[in-house]
Amino acid sequence: MSEVINNRAHRIQTLKHIIRHLHAGEAPDAVREQMRRLVGETDYSEIFAMEQELIAEGMPAEEVQSMCDLHSQVTREVLVPMPAPSLPPGHPVDTFRRENRAISAVLSRMQAAFAGIMALADDADPTAALLPLRQCFNELMDIDKHYQRKEHAVFSRLEAHGITGPSKVMWGKDDEVRGFLKELGEALTITEASALDWKVVVSTLGESVVNAVSEMIYKEENILFPMCLTTFTEDDWTEIWNASPRYGWCLVEPLEGYRPATPFLKPGVDLPAAEGIALPTGTLSLEQLMHIFSTLPVDLTFVDADDRVAFFSEGPDRVFARSRAILGRKVQHCHPPKSVHIVDRIVDDFRAQRQSVAEFWIHFHGRFVHVRYFAVRDKEQNYLGTLEVTQDVTGIRALEGERRLLEYGPSTAAPAEAPGAHAHESNG
Repeated sequence: MSEVINNRAHRIQTLKHIIRHLHAGEAPDAVREQMRRLVGETDYSEIFAMEQELIAEGMPAEEVQSMCDLHSQVTREVLVPMPAPSLPPGHPVDTFRRENRAISAVLSRMQAAFAGIMALADDADPTAALLPLRQCFNELMDIDKHYQRKEHAVFSRLEAHGITGPSKVMWGKDDEVRGFLKELGEALTITEASALDWKVVVSTLGESVVNAVSEMIYKEENILFPMCLTTFTEDDWTEIWNASPRYGWCLVEPLEGYRPATPFLKPGVDLPAAEGIALPTGTLSLEQLMHIFSTLPVDLTFVDADDRVAFFSEGPDRVFARSRAILGRKVQHCHPPKSVHIVDRIVDDFRAQRQSVAEFWIHFHGRFVHVRYFAVRDKEQNYLGTLEVTQDVTGIRALEGERRLLEYGPSTAAPAEAPGAHAHESNG
């Protein structure tokens, strides 16, 4: 009599039981055989549900992440691939899939570059053989756009449907890829390494990059995208489609064809543009207020008392990309898992009135960025939320001396004196 389980709920429980054995150290081959014998077959939704329940029952997301590739290996034989629905060109999933094909092509060329390096004599000059590897690396760095769109635009919609655990795990795996790529990039700046040294890099770090990226492509194609296609509403796809250009495209551009069936969601405030909003220190129209926010030389993001993103300002030179998809999203879900504990500490300290300001400064894409977090409280000191203020201070840090005369960049017109300059001088 067959032991294969036909009940979905029972199958998920069995998957969890078998995966727990894997986490406890049981050999993957033994676990794979158990799965084949007991589960028979499963689909992407059950894999998602299994990981979600493991995390809900107390297994740290980091532990699930660390075993994620083994999960994939032992479930691959029983996973039933779902028929891919027909999608119009330019649909968000169509673009993701085309990007994955382009990434796979780069990985193939990267492996060919690896083979060229491994074929060198240990004492040979590796300069020429490294050129195709450096070219592949430069192309592969585009993958961050793919991952950012997924993490911010797609994961936020999954969370809106109550699916949180697997997205945390997948984000953590994305960060592993980023880490491998960073290390490989640092290695590629070394010019004195021998062919033998490069063979070691290829067989360790290089293979780690290829394996990690390939594994993520498999997870997206066979688990994430099918889940999204059966879960998301047309409004969800509208949000994703509108948010996507903020993060850019990886190696390929979206095709023409898809347009969301629902209109772009407009801001929730329904006021005539000229109608005033009375504030304690003055009155502004809605149009004025919107453009003041977009003109400020800082980027603002406000997280409310329930830890949900409630507002962000938009400007032409925003340091960190934001999309409307993050509105209403838990702030903890807007950060990679490895930094969530810092977010929690800041919010907890602000809420408990232990602190009111937290600040950081970092080098980011050639800019020096100052990030500050402020506790927002009412007159009774009740916690209302946290305001993030981000500013590119590269130019400010470079200032020296004084500028007392009006200058507009490279203009050759005679500069005017700054207002109050003489008064300032008369006061010493």
